[in-house]
Amino acid sequence: MVTSVEFGARMITIDGKQIKLQIWDTAGQESFRSITRSYYRGAAGALLVYDITRRDTFNHLTTWLEDARQHSNSNMVIMLIGNKSDLESRREVKKEEGEAFAREHGLIFMETSAKTASNVEEAFINTAKEIYEKIQEGVFDINNEANGIKIGPQHAATNASHAGNQGGQQAGGGCC
Repeated sequence: MVTSVEFGARMITIDGKQIKLQIWDTAGQESFRSITRSYYRGAAGALLVYDITRRDTFNHLTTWLEDARQHSNSNMVIMLIGNKSDLESRREVKKEEGEAFAREHGLIFMETSAKTASNVEEAFINTAKEIYEKIQEGVFDINNEANGIKIGPQHAATNASHAGNQGGQQAGGGCC
């Protein structure tokens, strides 16, 4: 059981530009809910993660999504992640259910396995690409740090809150 908030950073390249993602992982613990709300205020993106082998984690998504939407910029990019795709035989939440939830709430969706690293990098890249596209379209004002975006000398730093990872395994480097 996680007893603290995990923090990590990851550098990725999009359109030849270095982008630094700052990742705050609360592992979906209720005790960090009030702290998580403050992270949303300065976030350009969030990954809501549930464990495909535990229906209760999927059932809590609505609450986490409400928190994210209530306490964040209305343009925040939110990706829904079904984690532990390597445990197909123990699956309690069908992929189609995750896809339907994401579609209904306007989220990006994918399944990952933190254990095998399947789709983990893609989840971060896809979230960063969506944020980058919103910057290019002028949706995010890069001069307003309240949007969770800071322009550095060589890269953009983007905060990505990672909340709702209930029962997901922590992979090295501060990812899922």
